[in-house]
Amino acid sequence: MTEHIEAKKGEIAGTVIMPGDPLRAKMIAEKYLDNYKLVNKVRNMFGYTGTYHGKQVTVMASGMGMPSMGIYSYELYKFYDVKTIIRIGTCGAYTSDLNLYDTILVDQVYSESNYAYLQNESEEHIIKGSSTLNELIKQKAKEIDIPLVIGTIHSSDVFYKENDNFKQINKEYGCLGVEMESFALFHNATVLGKKAACLLTVSNSLVDGSTTTSEERQNKFFNMIELALSTLE
Repeated sequence: MTEHIEAKKGEIAGTVIMPGDPLRAKMIAEKYLDNYKLVNKVRNMFGYTGTYHGKQVTVMASGMGMPSMGIYSYELYKFYDVKTIIRIGTCGAYTSDLNLYDTILVDQVYSESNYAYLQNESEEHIIKGSSTLNELIKQKAKEIDIPLVIGTIHSSDVFYKENDNFKQINKEYGCLGVEMESFALFHNATVLGKKAACLLTVSNSLVDGSTTTSEERQNKFFNMIELALSTLE
């Protein structure tokens, strides 16, 4: 047990699929897992352990933003011996080349955040995902015929910006879109020698203003969920 997770040692699998939304974690457990058990409900940050096609997996929410992802991913890696975390979440598109519901595999993440510096005085602002894990995801995507867009994502500390400079970030760093958690996850994985990947579904566009509903974000986006689950070894 930790300050934020009540599960006992052994109740969390070696691979964790990590949506931001606790209700999405609940939906995934109910829809996809066999013999699942609720292993965490502290702060309503639901975590479920069960099996998918006979392979053990935990689905647990991270909450929103890098501080929340930073806490949960660090504790899972450090105190529960989790080897792999795959974040599944949503992002806003920075380019008209992306459409709603497109699935993105994050190759690397850029952030102007000071998360890495505050965590261990690292001055990195661009961090790659785990290459072996990303290669496995690409292979599985081909096998189950899920189209992937692969590229750089922007991980931001701020959702509502008074002066949104997304066009500049897209131009300078080649960011396809924006979310708020993957930089902390990738940094923690790097620090602790673990694996991390991030799959995102485009939920809205900063280019043309198109968007999905909160219900769709919670209950749909099945491609990234099924792709993440298919990587279990």
